[in-house]
Amino acid sequence: MAQQASSSSSSSSFISKYKYDVFLSFRGADTRFRFTGNLYSALSQRGIFTFIDDEALRKGEEIAPSLGRAIKESRISIIVFSKNYASSTFCLDELVQILECKTKQNMWIFPVFYEIDPSDVRQKNGSYKEEFANHEGGRFKDDIQKLQKWRNALHQAANLSGSHFKIGLVTSLNRLFHCIQHHLSLASYSKLAKSSQASFHTP
Repeated sequence: MAQQASSSSSSSSFISKYKYDVFLSFRGADTRFRFTGNLYSALSQRGIFTFIDDEALRKGEEIAPSLGRAIKESRISIIVFSKNYASSTFCLDELVQILECKTKQNMWIFPVFYEIDPSDVRQKNGSYKEEFANHEGGRFKDDIQKLQKWRNALHQAANLSGSHFKIGLVTSLNRLFHCIQHHLSLASYSKLAKSSQASFHTP
């Protein structure tokens, strides 16, 4: 199996270039069978069409083309920052691509901080400091450009205004679901409005 996605609702079909409502970026070893798995199930139950990868897409040293396409074909990304997120070069490369999509196609991004403080992500403290030291001293020691891209991406994502969700309170998750559904509703309304305008001006 190359990928999994929740049962589709009408929300996933209103703009043809988007295949998914939500793309989940996460460190599998930290959260796949706990928080992220539960989040995926909860999104599915709400009819939100969600992409969650499997380990087969993470073999080798580069993000598989299918994974890159899934990012571009998603309207929203939820980034689950956990203790060991920065240890994964796949996660860091995903994050860079997600932020590129934010710039190029106005992707909505919701960072979730799972058992970690946002300041650790933003300032590369704690485990994030340790993992970057490993990257800098390992095979990326001469790839200053890539390391800087990762740093900038973490700082930018952790600084997104109004989108910080700390796990531990049910209200935080409810707020996350509300924001996702709100954005999908806005996008659906925008699509219908453009379609109506096009029909009105058609001779």
